[in-house]
Amino acid sequence: MNVVKKRRLGRGVSMVGAGMSRFGAFADLSSRDLFVEAYDDMTTLMDKGFDTSDIETMYVGNFSSDLFEGQAHVAPIMSDWLGLTPKPATRIENACASGGSALREGMMAIASGMYDVVLVGGVEKMSNLATERVTDTLAMAADALYEIPAGLTFPGIFATIATAYIHQYEASTDHLAKVAIKNHANGALNPKAQFNKPLRDIMDRRIARAKERGEPVPEWEDELDFLHDDRANPLVAWPLRLYDCAPITDGAACVLLVADELASSFTEAPIKVIGIGQASGRPLHDSESLTSLSSAKAAAEEAYLMAGVGPGDIQVAEVHDCFTPAEIVATEDLGFFEPGEGARALDEGRTTIQGDKPVNTSGGLKAKGHPVGASGVGMAVEIFHQLRQEAGERQVPNDSLELGLSHNVGGTGGTCVVTIYQRG
Repeated sequence: MNVVKKRRLGRGVSMVGAGMSRFGAFADLSSRDLFVEAYDDMTTLMDKGFDTSDIETMYVGNFSSDLFEGQAHVAPIMSDWLGLTPKPATRIENACASGGSALREGMMAIASGMYDVVLVGGVEKMSNLATERVTDTLAMAADALYEIPAGLTFPGIFATIATAYIHQYEASTDHLAKVAIKNHANGALNPKAQFNKPLRDIMDRRIARAKERGEPVPEWEDELDFLHDDRANPLVAWPLRLYDCAPITDGAACVLLVADELASSFTEAPIKVIGIGQASGRPLHDSESLTSLSSAKAAAEEAYLMAGVGPGDIQVAEVHDCFTPAEIVATEDLGFFEPGEGARALDEGRTTIQGDKPVNTSGGLKAKGHPVGASGVGMAVEIFHQLRQEAGERQVPNDSLELGLSHNVGGTGGTCVVTIYQRG
């Protein structure tokens, strides 16, 4: 008998603090430094007094500090650097969904009644390796039996998704470019973002540099011209170009979860975590569709059922845009738009900060950066600030903002975690 269960948390969970390090490439910093920076950012912004000793356990999302830094067993090391020992600390590895999965574990720890105060963090220090070795390391999250021997890296995998989407829905590479333009514009408003310049500024700087050097001056009319120029934006795996790909990023993020009944001791403006879903999917080579991730649909359904809301109720979302087509597919998998309409929504400006369904106000992984183990927690940080009306220049202009969502994908869709948040 196949019965869809409407799962409920056994106990309410609230997010009462959130912070992140700067995202970027930092040769002089280790993952420990970045994690402490994120934790300090969180505690500095806490509304009421907070003592580290209140934390009872910690979950750390991390994909591969083993290969990126030669350091395994990372959770207790982070615990030591925060002064949390001998409290238990656990590393959660689920590829690029490690952070979202860590958040889910932290929620369940409180909902079960085992703990009252839980720190959830995510961290990755990726820039120690050359680009080709980063590519090889990330490829370990794909199917090593089928996908990797076929020559697929992650740019190739998402290029396959993009090609299928363009063909099936009569979309174009302009739609991919519009994701990049939007998210770079949002990242320019985020002081923690790795890329904090809009693409127009990058384009104008290239033109100015050519004039200074006496070189031929590019005749780009707008950002789309710039992004379609092979020299300015080279192809990586057709139809994906350099600016379609999230960067190699170092960074960390932290959130503090507490039982609902304790939230007022930490803040007068808690953000409740009212729904969460995690699902597993088949590798891309065995997927029923190249234009949708089954794990995202299943995780979203579980999260919506738990929260008692639907896609139309979500007012702001952070989705997993590791490559530009991933954002378009995500907005459809989450039910924001019908299949094929995610691209049209970009044309209409619906996913901008001023639109009716703002997506990736932080700049997304594309511009904010993608330190893979930290990305899911970084999404939660953005939703926390948006729902509390404290996102600064990138604040969604809606005084009634109440419901937000994050969507964190691992591998070729093998894992997806969808979380729904509500202003308390």
